[in-house]
Amino acid sequence: MNALDTAQLVALAGAVGWASGIRLYLVLLLTGLAGYMGWMQLPQGLHLLANPVVLGASGFMVFVEFFADKIPGLDSLWDVVHTVIRIPAGAALAAGVFSADSAAMSLVAALVGGTLAGTSFAAKATSRAAINTSPEPFSNIGTSLVEDSLVPAGLWLAVAHPFVFLPVLVVVLVLSVWLIRLCWRFLTQLFSRVARIFSGKPDPGLSPAFTLKSPFSKNDPHV
Repeated sequence: MNALDTAQLVALAGAVGWASGIRLYLVLLLTGLAGYMGWMQLPQGLHLLANPVVLGASGFMVFVEFFADKIPGLDSLWDVVHTVIRIPAGAALAAGVFSADSAAMSLVAALVGGTLAGTSFAAKATSRAAINTSPEPFSNIGTSLVEDSLVPAGLWLAVAHPFVFLPVLVVVLVLSVWLIRLCWRFLTQLFSRVARIFSGKPDPGLSPAFTLKSPFSKNDPHV
């Protein structure tokens, strides 16, 4: 079991920060298991995650979150509760990657990790809130399962292929910012519509958050 090199440490710091905004407890469990099972040598600042007590607690929370995140409405409430947990946790985990090597690097990692966690969390929370406006639960469940798979894939890629993970992370961040703007505009329109309805004003309707147009006609209705 070899120590992680500099590229792997940088990628791992970015991965745990970004993934914490989506599935914090899954990050804790998978990272701790990797160290406990000897799959990789954890940085000194993350050794605590391999403690059996921490593994048991994070495993229990992964179980709870798996189901809570797939129930429309409850998933958004779960996100609200974790607003004050995921972002600082992402910063702390990223800092832990470098805590034994350099105080300056640890501070930089904390700032970057917190920013990545905040961005991924905002994209998750706003998109799930927009999806929850649909009466059917299947899109919610499907999106949640995709998020479940993205976290282990991102952590693995960061360690196995750090030079691939880093540009992928940049692309994901750009898409996240676009998604936040799209969903926030939709949610703002939704809240304005509700306010108009309760005030008795005319309701012009609401455009869907996600639209697709046929390439064969400029007049096709939104799907």
